[in-house]
Amino acid sequence: MAKYLLDSDVVIAWLRREEDVVAWLRERDAAGDVLGWTPVSIAEIGAGVRPREAFIIGHLGRVLHCVELDERVGRKAGTYRRHFGASHGVEIADALIAAAAHVHGLTLCTRNLRHYPMRDIKKRRV
Repeated sequence: MAKYLLDSDVVIAWLRREEDVVAWLRERDAAGDVLGWTPVSIAEIGAGVRPREAFIIGHLGRVLHCVELDERVGRKAGTYRRHFGASHGVEIADALIAAAAHVHGLTLCTRNLRHYPMRDIKKRRV
């Protein structure tokens, strides 16, 4: 059973019903793979939804496992930000998502690999 951590851009593409992402997620579901997201993605998506669409966060929470952000994740995110902030423009949100993938041993799924120059995490473009 594979374990994947979805970046916010993948969740947004799913909500927009982008065919390639929907198909990939259906394949993961059929395979019994575990799909997760972080409180960072919940906040990013929640900030962008219209008030009448706010219910979607609750629905996504039934499908996606929320990955904890703890001290280990915070420390690793700080290291990522320090190493890649200036050189690659890695923001704290992406550093936290990458650190959660690293600490929890998940494959990070994103639409934009440039946001994640880290070599110590498993990554997949979706």
